[in-house]
Amino acid sequence: MNRHSLWLCAVVFAQANRLLGESALVFQTDFGLKDGAVSAMKGVAHEVDPRLKQYDITHEIPAYNVWEAGYRLKQTTPYWPAGTVFVNVVDPGVGTERRAVVARTKDGHFIVTPDNGTLTFLAESPGLEEVRVIDIARQRRRGSEASYTFHGRDVFAYVGARLASGQLAFADVGSVATSDVVKIPYTHAELHDGTLTGPIPVLDPQYGNVWSGIPKPLVDRLGLKPGDILRYRIRHSGKVVLSGEAPFVETFGKVPKGSPLLFLNSLLDLSLAVNQGNFAAKYHIQSGPEWSLEVTRKQ
Repeated sequence: MNRHSLWLCAVVFAQANRLLGESALVFQTDFGLKDGAVSAMKGVAHEVDPRLKQYDITHEIPAYNVWEAGYRLKQTTPYWPAGTVFVNVVDPGVGTERRAVVARTKDGHFIVTPDNGTLTFLAESPGLEEVRVIDIARQRRRGSEASYTFHGRDVFAYVGARLASGQLAFADVGSVATSDVVKIPYTHAELHDGTLTGPIPVLDPQYGNVWSGIPKPLVDRLGLKPGDILRYRIRHSGKVVLSGEAPFVETFGKVPKGSPLLFLNSLLDLSLAVNQGNFAAKYHIQSGPEWSLEVTRKQ
């Protein structure tokens, strides 16, 4: 084999290895799509590697809502293969002393994000295997040093793209975090004396369904069966703001149009809805760490 053939084989081998190292890059922000911010981030990723596959969770996280950003990561990441890189930019503290990190979860995903509470849910499940603090002085797009207010473009998209393309190893992102990630306190789901209690982490924004954090195993422990009538109470900062009754059913069509129901949502968590209506709008319900749901079986 001549020198040219050896060189060609080496090039092909290197390109194959690089392709094997590539992973999907998935974005989430609170930017909306009214301006060029999201496009700028994707342009940076394309500049890093034009072959990189880029996708979105959403860019409609409510402005500054770190809590909902964290929940949408929990909702979405399990359905992506190990090695996927997620870039989350909901960053009201951009440019301050808040840490910029890359977290590797125990199921093999990478989350590039400000350390501001976004990792609350993933830290609980599946758990974080390791967290590294991004060395912003070294790991940022060339020529962006004078910019302090768009780390989504200059740092997070750049680091995420280099990780996903195989150009940057996780170990080279920066130092291992020496303290735990920031977590937002909230009411965890429990079953106590026949009452299910759990948070209301998010609403279904399209339909107004009220999603709780009460999982199917707790529902099963209470022994609920389709058709059971349940009493529910919704609290805000500990104060009851709504109470009522509704059947526990498998799907919306089991109750008349306009009637309330309790059901297991797509994540198999207990949820409240109105068939072909908007429960949250009708009863002025919101979501977040200060909102919770209580449910008991009607005797």
